[in-house]
Amino acid sequence: MDDFHRMGEAGILRADERVELIDGEVIDMAPIGSNHAGTVAFLAKRLERAVGDAALLFVQNPLSLAAESEPQPDIMLLELRADFYRSGHPRPEDVLLVVEVDDTTLVYDRDIKVPLYARHRIPEAWLVDLENKRLHVFTSLSDTGYLESHSLARPAGLCSVALSEAQVDVRGVF
Repeated sequence: MDDFHRMGEAGILRADERVELIDGEVIDMAPIGSNHAGTVAFLAKRLERAVGDAALLFVQNPLSLAAESEPQPDIMLLELRADFYRSGHPRPEDVLLVVEVDDTTLVYDRDIKVPLYARHRIPEAWLVDLENKRLHVFTSLSDTGYLESHSLARPAGLCSVALSEAQVDVRGVF
């Protein structure tokens, strides 16, 4: 990860490039379309309402996972920290929930990023499939990944296990 950051500092990775580090590989991120951006904003607002001051909301910011991965989830809910993570990016133990919104990257996020989050013990992950209008919820960590997954076609109120059963109103997400 240090080399990844040095590449940015040296100008090898341009400041306007959308890339993330996954398992030691620099991955180009898809451009953000209006449906994706609006859905991220919608969910961020709903999550913020649900948790209030009990957690910190991060939108499209890096998450440090060991030495070889620094993904940028669309949304993270984090443990509160007095410095608001100014002294370092969040680490797995800081994360309550990650959310990935997908309009073109469903297979990649489902097959690569969700298992990555599970390997690093992120307690809950949501995958928002815009094309098929489904919200996938992954919970109950084990040594082999998430044991439980639910796919919802018309989600309304969603209880997040990671958020102490906080009810998140997701009606209208699609």
